[in-house]
Amino acid sequence: MQLHDLRPAPGSKHPRKRVGRGIGSGHGKTATRGTKGQWARTGTSIRPGFEGGQMPLQRRTPKRGFTNAPFRKEYEVVNLSALERFEDGTVVTPELLRQARLVHGDRPVKILGRGDLARKLTVQAHAFSQSAMEKIAAAGGKAEILGQPGDDRPADEVK
Repeated sequence: MQLHDLRPAPGSKHPRKRVGRGIGSGHGKTATRGTKGQWARTGTSIRPGFEGGQMPLQRRTPKRGFTNAPFRKEYEVVNLSALERFEDGTVVTPELLRQARLVHGDRPVKILGRGDLARKLTVQAHAFSQSAMEKIAAAGGKAEILGQPGDDRPADEVK
């Protein structure tokens, strides 16, 4: 087979439909737009969801639930099992976790209790789950809560 022998598959290419070119073409007069109505006119544009004046679906369905989006706190989460990589006596800070690529963004860090911790670590984070605090204490370590970024309160007042 040569390059000049290449052809599209039979039936895959269709001639362009030339509308409004006389009655004999089969697409004359109304040019395939039907008779009258909004879509037969030029310059029509209808916004998404518009139903011709009927109450649109997004307005006639009931709204449920609650969203706390503007006030929610999003954390970078780290499980205890990931802290096993650090040596005994290490002070684990959010900066150290970023260097170890356990967290990536600038959001506050929360330590969760999945996994076991056998090392005696001092872990500093913005939040801890209850099980994480218990497991860190059971291993002989210490969990220190840092103030939130932009929070002016001392760390011991933060709950």
